[in-house]
Amino acid sequence: MPIPLPFYVMSTEIIIEGRTRAGKAFRPSDWVDRMCSTYATFGPDRKLKYSPYLNPRLIDGVRCLAVDLKLKDMNPEGFAQLMNFVEANQLNIKDAEGNSISVPSV
Repeated sequence: MPIPLPFYVMSTEIIIEGRTRAGKAFRPSDWVDRMCSTYATFGPDRKLKYSPYLNPRLIDGVRCLAVDLKLKDMNPEGFAQLMNFVEANQLNIKDAEGNSISVPSV
């Protein structure tokens, strides 16, 4: 059972796993890239740059998305959309220490 993230925990990021709470691999397999590109912008060099608040990770062979919690302050709508995606797809979320947690409130 996920541990609720208490308000006093000052973790700076959460990890969204490419695995459902039922333990199945999440499809499509490129979901992390799609999420990162959704929040990307074009820089002055005309190259696509991922948001500094979203970082693709590979943890124990599972594609994951590291989300800096500053996103909630910088882009509340985007954070809410991301958390709704997580909840709708029943994805597992972990804190920075690797503990399963509930979906953070928006």
